[in-house]
Amino acid sequence: MFSFFDRSEIDIVRYTPKKGNAHSTVLTPRDFADAAKEIKAWNNYTPTPLLRLTSLASELNVKDILYKDEGPRFGLGSFKALGGAYAALKILRREIDKKQTAIGLAGGVTLEDVREGRFAKEASNITLVSATDGNHGRSLAWGCHRFGAPCRIYIHAEVSEGRATAMRKLGATVIRIKGDYDASVRLARLEAEKNGWFVVSDTSWEGYTDPPRDVMAGYGVMVGEIAENLKMPPTHVFLQGGVGGLAASVCAAFRQYWGDSCPRVIIVEPDRAACLFESAKAGETKTVKIERETVMAGLSCGEPSDMAWSILKEEAQDFMTITDEVVVPTLRLLKSPVGTDPVVEAGESAVAGLAATILASRREELRDALEMDGNSVIVVVGSEGITDPAVHAELMKEADHA
Repeated sequence: MFSFFDRSEIDIVRYTPKKGNAHSTVLTPRDFADAAKEIKAWNNYTPTPLLRLTSLASELNVKDILYKDEGPRFGLGSFKALGGAYAALKILRREIDKKQTAIGLAGGVTLEDVREGRFAKEASNITLVSATDGNHGRSLAWGCHRFGAPCRIYIHAEVSEGRATAMRKLGATVIRIKGDYDASVRLARLEAEKNGWFVVSDTSWEGYTDPPRDVMAGYGVMVGEIAENLKMPPTHVFLQGGVGGLAASVCAAFRQYWGDSCPRVIIVEPDRAACLFESAKAGETKTVKIERETVMAGLSCGEPSDMAWSILKEEAQDFMTITDEVVVPTLRLLKSPVGTDPVVEAGESAVAGLAATILASRREELRDALEMDGNSVIVVVGSEGITDPAVHAELMKEADHA
């Protein structure tokens, strides 16, 4: 069953976190609480499942594996639904409030006012933009559609047409560029500055921190749902990398919830886009050039978020890379599960943490290094469902003929 995983390559950097309080100052308890209050008031909010992969855990000789399935989130197929739309709402409230005050009207515009369409005319004159590999842009497009704001999404050459179509159906103007994800981020920033638009990004840079903070605060809703389902903290959490926003949010929220009892954090990235792995090796943020796109499209990021790194450098203990070849076997393992485990239909970026869990648990030296044993309770974030059925089907078909 696991012979393929046993042959696959894996790399790891053992990292000594730098003690600090970024977990509560970069993302404060108030940030998380405000986001949770707002998002839980949205129509059709419901917690996503926290699935127990008990049979798989037994096969891997650990106590439990908990899979947070974000596929059902708001019908958008991804945890990103929690971030982009919330950050968009915060920007719209701020800008509408400024304009109301500037023309001598009473300020005090609330998130509820914008959410309920009380300033629909004003929102229609505020354009929001972002770059995306797919899921973040879909969340922003969905939020703009709900709140009545124009939306422009920049995608790179390798983003599938299916993901572009999903954003267009939500009313977004989609602009495809020839470069990679990081090039699309730069273009979105440039055109926003030229035209007086507002960037809603999940990555931060110098002078740009509020929207990425709001995006990460939104992700805290997911973390709260995990924590509220557990009587005791897990021992390990394997987290996808990307620019680092998801991982940093989970780290900060777990630290705030469990203090010194929070789980050991292992960051997992594709070896083709390992900017956090390289940052851990260097002890500072490092940008990597993506020579070839990974099938884990949502993790194809060459430049870390400065804000995310400020948290990860204090909380993460290990950084791992995995190869693309483990993606399909992990997808199949979820779709045709071990024993009595539930069936899960996951997207390509969803399985990085679970794949790394399997790889590490079957290598004695890694088990020892990560302090994994029969008492380990491991959390992984299934960050997306099948967000592009055509890409997913083609990937599975190619693997069958490999």
